[in-house]
Amino acid sequence: MKRWAIWGAILAAGLGLGAARPALGQTAQPQVIVVSLTGTVDPLSARYVERGLRTGVNEKAAAVLIRIDTPGGLDSSMRSIITAISTTTSVPVVCWAGPSGARAASAGAIIMLGCPVAAMAPGTNIGAAHPVGYSGAIEAAKVTNDAAAFARALAQAHNRSADVAEKMVRQSISLSAEEALQQKVIDFIAPTQSSVFAYLSGHTVNGVSVSESQPIFQPVGMTFIEALLHGAVDPNIAFILFLLGLVGIIFEILHPGIRLPGVLGVLAFLVSLVLLGLLPVNIAGVVLLVAGVIFLAFEVHLHTFGAAATLGIALLVLGGLFLFNSSVPNAQVSKWLVIGMAVALGAFFTLVVRAVVQSRKQLPSPAKLHDIVGTEAVVVRALDPSGVVRARGEQWSAHAAAGPVPEGVRVRVTGVQGLMLEVEPLEVSQVNQSEGEVR
Repeated sequence: MKRWAIWGAILAAGLGLGAARPALGQTAQPQVIVVSLTGTVDPLSARYVERGLRTGVNEKAAAVLIRIDTPGGLDSSMRSIITAISTTTSVPVVCWAGPSGARAASAGAIIMLGCPVAAMAPGTNIGAAHPVGYSGAIEAAKVTNDAAAFARALAQAHNRSADVAEKMVRQSISLSAEEALQQKVIDFIAPTQSSVFAYLSGHTVNGVSVSESQPIFQPVGMTFIEALLHGAVDPNIAFILFLLGLVGIIFEILHPGIRLPGVLGVLAFLVSLVLLGLLPVNIAGVVLLVAGVIFLAFEVHLHTFGAAATLGIALLVLGGLFLFNSSVPNAQVSKWLVIGMAVALGAFFTLVVRAVVQSRKQLPSPAKLHDIVGTEAVVVRALDPSGVVRARGEQWSAHAAAGPVPEGVRVRVTGVQGLMLEVEPLEVSQVNQSEGEVR
C-alpha cells in the first residue's frame, strides 16, 4: 500500500506540474529583443541587426527595439538594415535614439525614417544625412538626388515630414529631439526604453497590437568575430595595418630568407584590406601610400642622399590625409599618427633596412670561403674553443677542435662550417702533414 501511495503522489505531482506549465506561460511577461546599433554602420552591424530581427520573429517576441547611437556609415549597409526592417512584419519594430547624448546621424537618420516607430530620448539629435560622392560633382549630384528621393519615400511611407527628410539629405540639417517631434520627423519622445513601451501600450504597429507596457528586455549582442571586426573598423587601425603590411612584404623582398617579417606583413596587409573594404576609401590615398613605401625602398638601394626618402615621407603623409573621404563622419586618420608613422618608416628604411641590406652584401661568397681553407691565420681572441682569428686581413669567427689556443698563436684553416672557420695550431698542422709524407 505504501508503494502504491508513493507512485500515486509522484503521478499527481507530475500532472500538477504539467498543468501549471501552461499557466506560467500565460502569465509570463512578453519579451522585447533589444538590438544596439552603435558605432559605424557597416556590413557587420547590418548583419547583426538582421540577426536580431530574425531572433525576434523566431522567438515570437512582443517587439524588437533597435537602439540607435551612430555617426553614420555605408549606404549599402544602411539600405540592408532598412530592407530587413521593412520585411519584418510579424513583430513590431521600434527605433529609439537613446539614451541622452546619443545621435542618429547620416545613415542613422535614414534608418530612423524607415522605421515603423521612431522615438528619441531628450538630449539626442538626428540629421546631417548628406551622402558622400566619390568621383566628382556629377556623380555626387546623382547620389544626392537618389538619397533625397529615398528619404522622402521613407518619410511618406510612415506619415512623416518628407520636406524635412529631404532637407536632412540636401542641406545636412540636424534637429534636436524636440525639433524633430515638432517638425514631424519622429513619433514621440521617450527618455528610457521602458517609457517607449509605456507610450506604445495599446497602439498597433504593422497590424500587431502592443499590449504590454512593461515588457522584459532581452539584449542580443554581436558575436565575438562581429564585435572584434566592428571594433577594428577604425581608420587609424586600418592605416597602421596597411602600412605595416606593405613594409613587411617589401622587407622580405629586399632581405629574403627571414620568414617572419614577410608572414606578418602578409597577414597585416590582408586584414587591412578587409577593414578598408568597410570604410569609404579614397583610391588616390591608397596609391600615394604605396608610392611612398616604394620610394623609401628606393632610398635603400639608390643612395639618393635622402631625396627619395624625403619624397617617400611626403607621399606617406599625403596618402594618410587623403586615405578616407573626410565627408564621412569619423572617417579620418589622426594627423599626428600620419606624421609619426611617416617619420618612423623613413628612419626605419634609411637606417635599419639599409644596414641589413649592406651587411648582406658584405657576406663572403661560397667561393671566397672555399679559397680560405688551407691558409694561415693569427688568433686575435683566444679560442676556448671558439674565438676570433685574422685571415687575409679580415677577422673571422673560428673554432678549434684540438683544444684551447691562446691569443697570438698562428693557426691553419682546415675547414668551414657556415661562416665559422675550423682551425688548428700551425704546429699540429705541420706534424700531421709530415706524418702524411712519411707514410
